[in-house]
Amino acid sequence: MYTTVNEDGVLNNYATEPQMYYAQYPAIWEQRRYVIQGAVAAMFVSVLVLCAFAIS
Repeated sequence: MYTTVNEDGVLNNYATEPQMYYAQYPAIWEQRRYVIQGAVAAMFVSVLVLCAFAIS
């Protein structure tokens, strides 16, 4: 914990910051999974929109 004291004696506590690291570029199999997830999400949204039009 990082603590500072100002001139009035008030303590300010700061959380310790985690070490930074760079993100790794996704592998081919991860990219394919993201494409499949996007396609399923798009179909789900289009089904919801079509149901809303059918009901109204």
